[in-house]
Amino acid sequence: MNELLAIWAEWIKPSAGLPTVQWSILLAVAAVSGHLVHRYTGLPKVIGYSLIGAFAGLAGFTGAVWPLQGISLFLLELGVAVVLFEAGSRISLRWFRHNPMVLVQSLLESGLTYVIVYWAMGQMGVRDAVAQPLALLAMAASPAVLARVLMDTRASGPVSERAMVLSTLSTLYALTLCSASAGLLGRGRKVPVEMGLTETFYPVLVVLGLSVVVGALLALTLRTAFRVMSPTSENTAILLLTLIAAGAALAANFGGSAPLAALLGGMLLKQMNPRPWSWPRQMGTASSMLTMLMFVLVSVVAAQADWGGPVAGIVLALIVARALAKILGVALGNVGSGASWKQALWVGCAMSPMSSIVLLMVSQYVNAAPTLGRQIAGIALPVILLMEVLGAVLATVAIYRARESARPWSLAARHTPRESVNES
Repeated sequence: MNELLAIWAEWIKPSAGLPTVQWSILLAVAAVSGHLVHRYTGLPKVIGYSLIGAFAGLAGFTGAVWPLQGISLFLLELGVAVVLFEAGSRISLRWFRHNPMVLVQSLLESGLTYVIVYWAMGQMGVRDAVAQPLALLAMAASPAVLARVLMDTRASGPVSERAMVLSTLSTLYALTLCSASAGLLGRGRKVPVEMGLTETFYPVLVVLGLSVVVGALLALTLRTAFRVMSPTSENTAILLLTLIAAGAALAANFGGSAPLAALLGGMLLKQMNPRPWSWPRQMGTASSMLTMLMFVLVSVVAAQADWGGPVAGIVLALIVARALAKILGVALGNVGSGASWKQALWVGCAMSPMSSIVLLMVSQYVNAAPTLGRQIAGIALPVILLMEVLGAVLATVAIYRARESARPWSLAARHTPRESVNES
């Protein structure tokens, strides 16, 4: 691929630069691939996006340099922030007051995932300094992938809602802990597992506090805007996107977490404005474009990892340990949560995907401590790519088995309705 691009670059001189042409063509192919995968198999479009990105990465596509930095890092942060803002804006804290076992279920699932993955990595001979960040990363599910699965399957019901809420909460925990851990590594400090209680929680509170401040400013600004602007107008969509972008840049600059600030901003906005409000159609179109770019970028980067034999066993152990921990944690917290045991099983399966959020956290470790970060990335990147694809398949199976899709899978594969511009 590099030789073909070199020949191409000798005679084509695009005004925006050759990388812009490369990414435009790659995204166009990914869009077609996603549509064809969904139309002929009934699987979500994200699988087509990921496969095209993985193929480009394995073929030597140079449009994404690892570790991410500059415009590519900001676009990933923006895409994640938009997805998490929308996910947070659908969570009502009043629900936890009426059904506190859902919050207990979330804490059990995330905590058990950390413990089991950390133990599994130790059994595979991974040293503590690498095993601890990997266990934190494994806590996070992917609201981005799950949202695309629910959208493409036209799913709604208790399993879909519970899986989305638990995925969002697990992401909140992982973002807070990983941002604090990466910040300590950047200052040459020990990882939290080797520190005292005070030294462990202080950086967590700093990251969480700064993110809450930025998220609150974002929520207050949008709440004020909603009093004079229609939530469905294109101007509101532009305001929403630009404020999320500004909030993401500010949070990262002051030591907080950009995705965490967006997630908390969405949750706070839901409490200030509890009435249901529709995601603007124009925002949905922009969000779909950012989401597709995000999935392709993740696949391109993750495909560049070392897929050698020694890493393969560790990657497989992490995937199996994480999957079992998610299912077991949801099941243990299911008592009194209002869901059946079968629904708990499908919720645990629906939380399998990993994607852009975990890649962003891995990038934080690499930028903070390059040597240690490369060891973490060597295991995490293959896991991300595999669970972006396999996780989407497992989530789709769980949704169909829970009978929450609008149509049977066989019919979805044979006939796909015309796509709506408001699908996001």
